[in-house]
Amino acid sequence: MRFMVIVKANEESEAGVLPDQEILTEMGKYNEELTKAGVMLAGEGLHPSSKGARVRFEGGRRTVTDGPFAETKELVAGFWLIEVKSKEEAIEWVKRAPFDGGTEIEIRQVFEADDFGDVMTPELREQEERLRAQAAQKR
Repeated sequence: MRFMVIVKANEESEAGVLPDQEILTEMGKYNEELTKAGVMLAGEGLHPSSKGARVRFEGGRRTVTDGPFAETKELVAGFWLIEVKSKEEAIEWVKRAPFDGGTEIEIRQVFEADDFGDVMTPELREQEERLRAQAAQKR
């Protein structure tokens, strides 16, 4: 099972305050643990929303809104994509993350092809597998 581990933004991350060397060192150790255990698929920190944009889809219209965005607690400062056997295992890994100071992390399971049942036809499954393989080759 794959899970997206979402690190919520706070006032500091939205202000563009970068982590210090101590935090980066601790995060590096944690990421190394995840990698050695074969759990980590990806993980990155994100620039503040002031450097981002949102695209709203309504009918045939596309509306672009540049950041920053309000409601800091609703924003994402970083993420991991992990693969584990259960939500409980994901929670155990996240509890080991080197955070403090009220940081909030959200854990969400990623949809797999089987989750879509019969709607995911053999042709759609083949297409998804092919696109995943092509994307992996590009990396």
